[in-house]
Amino acid sequence: MYRFKKQSLHFLKSNYKFFSNQTHLQNAGPMATHLRTRSVIRFTGPETVKFLQGLVSNDVRKLADPQPEDRTTLATTNVPFVSVPPVYAALLTPQGRFLYDMFLYRPGRADEKLDRTGSGPGPSPDTGEVELFADVDGSELDELLQTLKKYRLRSKVDIESVADDFSCWQRFGQDLGQNSSVEPDAASLGWGGGFDRSGQSSSQGNNYGWQWYRDPRLDCLGFRGIFSSNTTPPLVEADKETNEENYLLWRLEKGVAEGSAEIPKGEAVPLEYNLAGLNGISFDKGCYVGQELIARTHHRGVIRKRLLPLKFLNESGKEVEQKVAPKSEVIDASSGKKAGTVTTALGSCGLGLLRLDEAFKGSLAIRGLDDVKVQAIKPGWWPAEWASDHQEQTAAV
Repeated sequence: MYRFKKQSLHFLKSNYKFFSNQTHLQNAGPMATHLRTRSVIRFTGPETVKFLQGLVSNDVRKLADPQPEDRTTLATTNVPFVSVPPVYAALLTPQGRFLYDMFLYRPGRADEKLDRTGSGPGPSPDTGEVELFADVDGSELDELLQTLKKYRLRSKVDIESVADDFSCWQRFGQDLGQNSSVEPDAASLGWGGGFDRSGQSSSQGNNYGWQWYRDPRLDCLGFRGIFSSNTTPPLVEADKETNEENYLLWRLEKGVAEGSAEIPKGEAVPLEYNLAGLNGISFDKGCYVGQELIARTHHRGVIRKRLLPLKFLNESGKEVEQKVAPKSEVIDASSGKKAGTVTTALGSCGLGLLRLDEAFKGSLAIRGLDDVKVQAIKPGWWPAEWASDHQEQTAAV
């Protein structure tokens, strides 16, 4: 695990210069990145869904029970006619603090795709056998496996790392932010006025049945998928592939944290890091580890701090780069009062956990850096009630 962390850190540093001059990605076209900081875990066994349902923050039963909207007429040997969207969820401490996040996928079964001849469905799988894959933080892989196996007890589920066999990818950019479950590039395939279904299916999936899925957190994040490590994902061309820091910048500008490097393990309150707004928490699924604190905080309806996108500026309002580090203290410049903490920083962008009654006053700075000002930005995807909560807290103060 230490070696993985060291390699990831070297990867980030070695490519930083390229991205430090590209902090504005709003107009960028479709890009794809191999998420080298993520790994893949496989769950198999008849009690897989039951085991995860009592463990993670979201409702995973939908993965085992496809809905009518999950069915498509686009059936080939490489794209199933049942395509269940992935589920974003978190594993918490018993006290309701964040530990790990994960994207859970249900791969298409053989009987949900055409066989090699194209004449009918493939063979039915063994009765009761369930297989799920999880896209997880690679730097926490070993510890996460130990934690999962600790909770397994006598559950009929096998848990193993398949990090060498599968890789995680993300496609993002301006053209991918529209509300559609189908990749724009895939939907536009065809010739003349016709529609090439085989061409579209080839662009969406591969021989293993893996395909791009709309990111379950936010439409503006694009598409995400797990693919075999020895193949290039569909729609990924040489001129479209980019380094992972571009995706990090894309997330920072949207105010979305990912992994324990950005969501402090054992400390972060999931609701303060906006996991409810990112479709990572179900409030009606029943009990899971850490559920009591989450439910109590949610029903109380008072969230005084939230994670926000930050811009770092100089006195003249121009962006400054490489001056602010994570854990820097954000203060009210006029009073010196602490407003929050920078949790992630890259170039002139960052994320910060700030008190809402201080975040938008327009006079934020970094303690100890007199020449750096901080601009907190309210993301456009925030639910309307979050904005009203902020206004009520400000009025109360």
